Formats: sequence, C-alpha cells, structure tokens
Amino acid sequence: MKRLLLATAALLVSMTMAQAAQVILGDNPTSVTGNFALTPGAAAFEDQVIFDLSGGPQYITIANATNTFASEADMIDNWVASIFSAGVDQVVNNADDVLLFGPQAATPCVGVANCQAVGGSGTIFSSGTFYAEFTGIGSGTSGYAGNISTFAVPGPIVGAGIPGLLMGLAGLWGFNWRRRRQAMA
Repeated sequence: MKRLLLATAALLVSMTMAQAAQVILGDNPTSVTGNFALTPGAAAFEDQVIFDLSGGPQYITIANATNTFASEADMIDNWVASIFSAGVDQVVNNADDVLLFGPQAATPCVGVANCQAVGGSGTIFSSGTFYAEFTGIGSGTSGYAGNISTFAVPGPIVGAGIPGLLMGLAGLWGFNWRRRRQAMA
C-alpha cells in the first residue's frame, strides 16, 4: 500500500510540473543577442536563461520578460524572476548558487490589457556564469518572451586611489572646479 501511495504521488508531481527549460544566451548578451522565448504551458515551471559575463570588472544587467495572453485562462500565476550566480562550481541551479537580485514578482503591464511583465536591472561585480530563473504556474497556453542585456563598466584607474575616483565622478557629473571657484570669487 505504501508503494502504491508513493507511486501515485510521484505520478501526480510529474504530471503537474513542467520539464525545466534552459536557454543559453552565451557570453555578454546584448539587446541583439539576449532574446529568449519559453512556453511552460499548463503546469508549474522553473526555467533558467543562462549567460556568461567576461571582461568586467563590473556589469550592468537589464532583464525583462512579458507574457501576453488572449484570456485570463492563459495568465501565468505566481510568476517570479530572480538573477543567480552559478556559484563556485559554475553549474546552474544547484546548492552553491547565490541569489543576486529578486525575487521580483510580475505586475500587470501599464495601459495594456491581458499582459504581465517582470524585470529589473542591477550591477554584477564579477565574471562568471549567471542565470535568470523564472518560476510560476502556467495556465492554458502560457508562454513568455524577454531579453537580457549586459554591458561592462570600466573600473577606476589602478593606483588612482580615492582622489582619482572622486575626480572621475566629478567628471561624470560635469562638475568644473575652475568655474566653481570663479563663480564664488
């Protein structure tokens, strides 16, 4: 009897959980190369969109995904996105992975009926393998598409120290020390 119950439970779980999908975007995805589309259908899902970052020292990462649906029956319930580092072993979706951003819950699209979106941006401070993980419960013919775009941000000049960093920031803000002194005189 115990075996029958365990077999029945395993069958129910396999019927209600979609196969996890993985999309590999490659190295330093951009708005041109970072597109993805997934179709979880009518089941719970846990999908990963994998990307590598190299050439740092830091990266701005912008990720978004949208689900448009013909009727409420195709909406994704409990749709959430997170960004993870693949950890020391660089293997996706295992125990040493580190949550970097999220979880971020999907929200209705502004001014658009039958649409939900999830997304955000942040800075990643190292090279390696990373992934966006999307989880939720698909309904009907659920599907979603999105984009992950990254770009490297150069670090401060080695040896410049705090004064060099401050001058660099002042330059970014367009602050002109000479004009400021003349205006005060």
